[in-house]
This record gives sequence, structure tokens and C-alpha cells, in this order.
Amino acid sequence: MKRAKIIRMAGLFLMAGMISCESMVDNLNTDLNNPTDASATLLLTGAQLGNVSVQEGHLARVASMWSGYFTGTDRQYKDIYSYNVTGASFNDVWQFVYQGVVGQMKLVIDKSAATNNRLVQGIAKITEANALGTAVACWGDIPLKEAADINKFPNPAFEPQIQVYGELQALLDEAIADLESGIGTSPGVADIHFAGDASKWKEAAYTLKARYYMETKEYASAATAAEKGITTAARSWMMVHGTTLNVNENLMYAFIARNRVGDINSSLALAPKFLNPASTTYKGNAKTDETARYNHHFITVSTTGVAIPVSPNTNSSTTSRGLFGQSAPYPMVTYSENLLTAAESQARTAGFAAGLAKLNVYRAYLNAGGDLDATYKTGTFKYKYEAYATEDFASGGMLNKDGITADQALLREILLERYVTFNGQIIGFNDLRRTRTESVGVKLTPSAGSVLPERMIYSEAEVNSNTSAPNPVPGVFVKTAVNAK
Repeated sequence: MKRAKIIRMAGLFLMAGMISCESMVDNLNTDLNNPTDASATLLLTGAQLGNVSVQEGHLARVASMWSGYFTGTDRQYKDIYSYNVTGASFNDVWQFVYQGVVGQMKLVIDKSAATNNRLVQGIAKITEANALGTAVACWGDIPLKEAADINKFPNPAFEPQIQVYGELQALLDEAIADLESGIGTSPGVADIHFAGDASKWKEAAYTLKARYYMETKEYASAATAAEKGITTAARSWMMVHGTTLNVNENLMYAFIARNRVGDINSSLALAPKFLNPASTTYKGNAKTDETARYNHHFITVSTTGVAIPVSPNTNSSTTSRGLFGQSAPYPMVTYSENLLTAAESQARTAGFAAGLAKLNVYRAYLNAGGDLDATYKTGTFKYKYEAYATEDFASGGMLNKDGITADQALLREILLERYVTFNGQIIGFNDLRRTRTESVGVKLTPSAGSVLPERMIYSEAEVNSNTSAPNPVPGVFVKTAVNAK
């Protein structure tokens, strides 16, 4: 009965999310100082779903359009694709971060502290760090210490981006200590991701630490954290979805295939060109066959057999479930990310051999099917990822036709692999901005003008109501601090 209640509650949140672009937490405890009384575990469920909106909703769609994964083709998404965006379009997601996640998780932590439930406190801190980490990467300076306490801090201060990253690392360290304490009662199914499994949450925390060290270009620390990160695909932090209309669907599917059909495709995107064997910029080679991954990620024929522009794969049948299918799980923090972070950070700090070894671990994972849905492992579409050898990166080798150094050729391959792997995720946008000035990073062509976007625009509601908000408000082409250094 309790499990059914939690699932129904989750469904209601998700149904709310399908109405008005993932407004999962609208009107939920609007006054954070006078919340509706609820247990820590019930609040945990709602806050976790609020975080799903942050990671999987509007922000991810915008990041995907600005990263060469999606093309905006109609209504406001056509304008956003061309970088014509206002702060009003980010009002909801800003609310999700601060009202739906941060404010609610503070309540969860307070209630759990009162009963010395360090397990729940640790889970809450990791989820909060996930939401705030996405916010600081996308916007730069953000409120942190003074956030979600409107009586004490009616105009919460915006803290410097680099400082916030450091505070999030400390928050994750606190969470890990909480999990390692062994103290506390499991929230069970109220934790919609890992059902209170402390070991899985601990690994996710280390992979998040590695992610944030990558974003601040502290590569040695990223390599160290990744060694303690997610150890198998089964332990990845995923948002599991289902097939109930307006209840538990994949948010990308709900938007692209049902609610806003025609607003987004991938017709002008870069990512499919790297994966399509028929493309002149195909990344495959004698040791790599991307046919299955291309078809898992993108479609060119509708379910009725009609040719369509290249689009994100929202197929949802029992024989073909695309990356963005109705019940397809959405990646939050994954084994793939951890392996690729280890590969890049090791290549940058420990040298060629260490980086290649880590890349080959990832390729072995791909060669066993990797992140492909089971319906794309049946043999209909081929895939192959043989181990690379040192000579493949030597000048004139298979992955170094242009005669750059072997170290640079390896880094280029790792960055390209990260790019296609993070299709539809915000971290793809973060990677592109982080490596934009490097000679071997993935290079995008602006969809309008001659400059690429560097950040999201601050919420108009926040700017209008918080006297501490940046003034003037930085525009979309202004680099954040971590990417300006």
C-alpha cells in the first residue's frame, strides 16, 4: 500500500509536469517558511521529482539545441535555437531549482537531522548538489548560502560561480560522510532512484564530484573522484519512466512526440552527422561501427513508414525503443559519464597510456551493447567498438590523419565520444563551453550570427524580485567565470 501511494504521488507530480512544460512543483509549498506538514520521506520524493524537471525538462532542451543535438523548428523553440531568448523562459526551471529542490531538501535535511537519519540527509544533499550544480554551470553566479530562507534573506546574495563549485564539493563530501556513517532508516521506495541504497548514492556522489571538477578544469581531482565513482551501468543514476499517459512518461518524449510535435527535430544538428555511417563526417572507422547507436539516437522514418527530417528517436514500440522513447530512462549521473571522465582526466594528467587504457574500458562497454536499448541489440543494427592501439593515434594513423600529436589525437577522440554520448543532456553543453578554445574540441557552427551561446539567461522573475541579482544581467554570449579562464 505504501509503495502504491508513493507511485501514485510520483505520477501526480509527473502529470503536473506534462502540463505547462514540466511544472512539477508549481504551488508546492510556495511559502517555504510555512510548508504543509509532511514526513521527510514524502518531501524527498517531491524534491527528487523537482530535480528531474531541472535535469530533463526545458533546460535540457535548450542545452541540446545549443549543443548541436536538436534543431528548434517552430514557435518559441525556433527563436531559442537562434539564441533569441529571454529570462522569462527560464522562470519555471529557476523555481524548480530553488523552490522545488533546494527549499524542499532543506526541510528534508532538518526533519532527518531531528531523528539523526543521516542516510536520508546524505541522499537529500546529493540531490540538492545535482540541482545546484546544473544551475551554477548554466547561469554562473547563483544564490546558495542565503537561498530558500525568504524571511532571513529576502534578497539572497549571488555567490561567485567558482566559489559555489567549491561549496558544492564540500556539500558532496558531507553527503558521503553521512552515507558512510551507517546511521539512519532507509526511505525505501520514497527514494525514487535507489530506494535508499547508500552504496549507489555514494558512487553517484563521487561521479558528481568528478563532473564538477571537470567543469572547473581541476582534472587531477576529477581523475581521483572518478576512481570512486559509478562502477557498473546497473548502478547508474537514472530516472525510470513508464507508459502511462501524462503520468510517468519520459519528458523528452512527452514534449517532442506528443505535446509540442514539430517544435524540435535534429535536421540541422551536428551529432547525427558524427554517428550516421552515410555522413562525410562519420566518426566510425575500421574498429568502430556506429550504425546501431545512430539508429537508437535518431530517426529518419516515422512509425508509419513516412520519411521525416532527422529527429530525436522517440520510437516507443516493444521492438524499437529509442533514446527518447516514452518509457526510456533518462540519464542523470551514469557509468558512461564516469568512464569518459576517467578517460579525459587521465589523458590530461597521467598521460597518453593512462588515457587510452580508460578509453578502451569504455569501448569494451560499448562493444557489449553499452547504453543501447535492448531493442537495438538484436542484430538488426550493427555495432562494433574494438580496442584502440597506440599506433592508431600516431601521426598518419587511423585517428590522426592530420598529423597532430598523439596526445592531442587521443584527447580529440575522447571529447568526440563524450559529445555523442551526452546527446540530450545538459552536460554536453557544459563540455562544449569548457573545451571551446581548445584546438581539438568539438566545433559547432552558430545557428545564427557568428558567436555561440555561453550561458542561460537569469530568470526574469528572480531579476525583478531580488535586488541582489546581477545588474546588468549578463547576456547569452557572456562567458561564465570557469570558461573565461
